Amino acid sequence: MSISRRHFLALAGAGTSSSFVLAGLESLYRQSAAISVVKSPQVRGYGSLVKDPRGILDLPAGFSYKIVSQSGKQMSDGTSAPSNFDGMAAFAGKNGSTILVRNHELRLNDKSRVIAALDFMYDSNCKGGTTTLTIDRNRQLTKEYVSLAGTSVNCSGGTTPWGTWISCEENIAMPGIPDASKGIVTKPHGYNFEVPINSQTPVLPVPLVAMGRFRHEAIEIDPRTGIVYQTEDDPTGLFYRFIPKQPGKLAAGGILEALKIVSKPQVNTKQNFPIRQKFAVEWVRIEEPNPSENTVRREGFTKGAAQFMRGEGICYTNGSFYFTCTQGGNVLANLSVSPGQEARGNGQIWKYTPGKTAKNGGSIELFLEPNDNNIIDMPDNITVAPNGHLITCEDGRGEQRLVGITPQGGVYTFARNARDNSEFAGACFAPDGRTMFVNIYDPGLTLAVWGNWAKV
Repeated sequence: MSISRRHFLALAGAGTSSSFVLAGLESLYRQSAAISVVKSPQVRGYGSLVKDPRGILDLPAGFSYKIVSQSGKQMSDGTSAPSNFDGMAAFAGKNGSTILVRNHELRLNDKSRVIAALDFMYDSNCKGGTTTLTIDRNRQLTKEYVSLAGTSVNCSGGTTPWGTWISCEENIAMPGIPDASKGIVTKPHGYNFEVPINSQTPVLPVPLVAMGRFRHEAIEIDPRTGIVYQTEDDPTGLFYRFIPKQPGKLAAGGILEALKIVSKPQVNTKQNFPIRQKFAVEWVRIEEPNPSENTVRREGFTKGAAQFMRGEGICYTNGSFYFTCTQGGNVLANLSVSPGQEARGNGQIWKYTPGKTAKNGGSIELFLEPNDNNIIDMPDNITVAPNGHLITCEDGRGEQRLVGITPQGGVYTFARNARDNSEFAGACFAPDGRTMFVNIYDPGLTLAVWGNWAKV
């Protein structure tokens, strides 16, 4: 794929501490609500990419990067940095430093693993978990250590308003039953785990059972209510909310519910769903959030919940939640499918706006579905830059890029993986807004990127 092949992108979103002005983008889509393919105008953005002489990261002129962490290197706790760098978040540290908490999406048959003492491992057979990094104000790595161990396929997650990271397991393996990687686990999986940012040793892993046992992808918390919204990376996954008994204390339990579109019970939203139309929703209760089999989504669907095609990243801005469905959308005629594979779309972005109270279900709409792999190919993690532009990680075929979107809906390429076709993941900004941190998945690299973010 050439750099100029894509002139769109999509959404709008931010973390719990950011805002994103959507007026221009919303106006653009109101004009195009009747069609299923909407192409945003290509804009200059930060300008053309400059080829990286090191062959790692192509960036616009005026931007720089450095590698702050690398898989296989010895960390400050004496273990080797595990690979498969995935979801990540940035927190404010002391003296202007940034604390990063980084997921490692490792399976039972992966060669790399997160290493910790047995007492600090949830499941001694599992290789996933998180590492925590401290980056000083000069973008120098000063500390790096294991912070969660013994979990499985830690894909993404999300931050909490009280300053912790929620790491999500995408694996639903059960003891004694071989999982997809043909390995055997010793404990049930498919949970969320909370990771503090200031601990200097691995956390004692406690599965947040009431939040559900399913293929978790990402979470985002409504700062106004403490309600947690969750995506599920499954072709027939649901969109969930968790209402904690005690806001700020997820381990204390709560109620798990799934989203139902009132006028479209049991709808599969993968294809042929109206674009830019709001639908009222209600929430159906999941009575068995921690089943021995993979039945959470089945229970919700039986009660009328809507199905979403592989829910991925989620973010909150201006009172609404935006989440991606990485393979949603109408199947393209020019997209080749190997025998035995399911035909798929190139991605959707949904917008959910909560009601003023928990009893008021709110509304949902299909915000974007370009149905063109030249425009978007499997959107995944999303974050917002200090200037209000969205930065999106794609996890598609071939070339991997970070793409920027202006508040008016203009699209530009911000960066390209010049090393290989490994996906970008975990894009996030330091609290001071000066530096973006982003991962290249495998072999794992964590990069710091900086420049004049305001000069567009």
